[in-house]
Order: sequence, then structure tokens, then C-alpha cells
Amino acid sequence: MIIVTNTNTSALILPDPNGSVDMSGEALDIRDIKGVVDVPSGNEWLFFIFALFGVAIVVFISIWIIRRHLAKRSEKSVLIPPQPPHILAWNKLQSSLDLIHDADLFCTDVSLIIRVYLEGRFDLQAPDRTTEEFLFELQTSKYLDDSHKDLLGDFLSECDLVKFAKAEPPENELRRLHEAAGRLVGETQPRFEKTKNDLKEENSL
Repeated sequence: MIIVTNTNTSALILPDPNGSVDMSGEALDIRDIKGVVDVPSGNEWLFFIFALFGVAIVVFISIWIIRRHLAKRSEKSVLIPPQPPHILAWNKLQSSLDLIHDADLFCTDVSLIIRVYLEGRFDLQAPDRTTEEFLFELQTSKYLDDSHKDLLGDFLSECDLVKFAKAEPPENELRRLHEAAGRLVGETQPRFEKTKNDLKEENSL
């Protein structure tokens, strides 16, 4: 402690800057300032709810995408039953009219349509055989009656004349061939939805 005296003034007592004691002689407790202390606001549960809600949205979207993907895969995996032979033949015969101005292409297309139809309808190996081989086999078959055998024989023979003998019949003759093909399909298509097994049983009788 420093005592300053003056003859004209009363004594003035100043604290010693090198000492940290108070008037009672005890050391002063001087400490560093503490950092900022987080004081709970009471709204922490809102952040928890928002986070939970966000997670729920992500999970929902993920499940929706997965289910949609699986649904598309299942749709693709479903096998579409093939159309019956007579329906395919009718559709192809309609399209073959676009070739009627080219006799060779027209007769080739129409005769192939009938051969494929007979193979699908009666299990006859028509497409890979010559007309003579096919007609010979057809004579012993009970799939077609005599009138249809004659119709088919005339039809295939006339088509062969155009394909191999390079005959050039007029358009009205080509349309007649087209009508004969349509008649053959129409008169031999299934009645009462008979199956191939039914036809085989009938043929074995």
C-alpha cells in the first residue's frame, strides 16, 4: 500500500497495483470470462419432428418407386396369349391386298398365308413342302373335306403358275384367288372352339 502525504491535504491511501488484496487483506478472486453458454430454448422437439417427417417422406417415395418398378416388370412378364391361326390369317389376307398390283408378290404372300394357317390350324407341315407333297399328304387327311381339298388344290396350283411359270393374270383373277383363300379360312376356322386335340381325336376315329 502506498501512503501519499501532503502538508496541505489529508493522507490519501492508494491501492498497490502489484497486489490483489482488498482492504481487509484478502486476495481478490479475478478469473477469465467464461465462453457463451447455450441456454435450451424449449423448441428442440420441433427439429426432431421435422427430421422424422423428412425421413418418412424419403421412405415413402422409395417404397413407391420400388413398387412401381416391380409392377412394370410384372406387366412385362405376363405372357400375352397368341392370336388363333384364323385371326392371324384374316389380318394377313387383308394386308396382302396392298400387293395385288404385283402378281408374283401377291400370289407368293397369299399362298404362304394359307400354308401357315393350315399348319397352325391342323398341324399340317405345309410351309416347308412343295405343293405336290402337301396335296399328296392332304389326300389321306381327315382334317378337310373333299370340297375344301379341291378348293385348296386349285388355289395352290394357280398360285404356282404365277410364281414359277411367271403367268400374269389380270387383277380380277387375283381377287378371285384372294376370295378363295378367304373362303378356305372362313369355312375351316374353329367351330365351337374346337382344339387341336379334338381334331386329332376326330382324325383317329
